[in-house]
Amino acid sequence: MRWLYLALIAAIAAATLIFALQNLQRVTIAFLGFSMSAPLAFLVLVIYLLGMATGGSAWALMRWAVEGSKRA
Repeated sequence: MRWLYLALIAAIAAATLIFALQNLQRVTIAFLGFSMSAPLAFLVLVIYLLGMATGGSAWALMRWAVEGSKRA
């Protein structure tokens, strides 16, 4: 089973590397008057990390609320 997980991680890493190498062109994004120009792969990574942080925070908050309601 460990080899299956290792193969899956290697496949995902390879796909991520291929995506990053194929999307080196610069794109511009704008939000509330602020604009930024950066490679597409970098922007996707930043947006993914922001989503991971906010999703993790929302999940922790929901879990805290459910556990608190069970105690009351």
